[in-house]
Amino acid sequence: MTQPIAYGGRPIAPAAGAPTPELRVARFRGHARGLFWSALVLMAAAGAVGYFFGNPPAGLENWVLPAAAGAIVLVAVVWPFVSWWTRTYLITTRRVIVRSGMFGQRRREYEHVRGYSIGLRRSILQRMWGAGTLTLANGVDEPLQLVNVPSAMLVHEALVDQVEVNQILAHRDAQSLPLVQDAEGGAG
Repeated sequence: MTQPIAYGGRPIAPAAGAPTPELRVARFRGHARGLFWSALVLMAAAGAVGYFFGNPPAGLENWVLPAAAGAIVLVAVVWPFVSWWTRTYLITTRRVIVRSGMFGQRRREYEHVRGYSIGLRRSILQRMWGAGTLTLANGVDEPLQLVNVPSAMLVHEALVDQVEVNQILAHRDAQSLPLVQDAEGGAG
């Protein structure tokens, strides 16, 4: 979906007081590099079962190897993957939403119009992969952490832009409200 562009490359601001639709800016999950060890365990378990099946070590039955490999894969591969898959970050033109949880959904939101500070922390490995951890804090609520965000600098810039635009629009709309006249005809 494209929007009309004003001078400077920014979208044209809606008329004062006009409702603005909430548009999706970005939707993403944490960086998948954390699943590297899970992939390694999956390959090792498949290789071990393939190598030892039909000729198990002394004292073991053939069914023990696939059962043990299945348990290891469940704990070390499936659980981390499902945990990663169920945590999503959504940035819209009005707010940031973090959803997480396998069985029960947990949802946290920060509205851009309220304003918040954005902290960016990047370890050496995160810098190598272009990732980082963003911390959003408004001074009132518990800080919201976006953990292991891919393209962290780009997401940081998008959040800064959204906060700026929302605060400008909120200020403009507050300034354009008509004054209420009381019964004597004075401004109140």
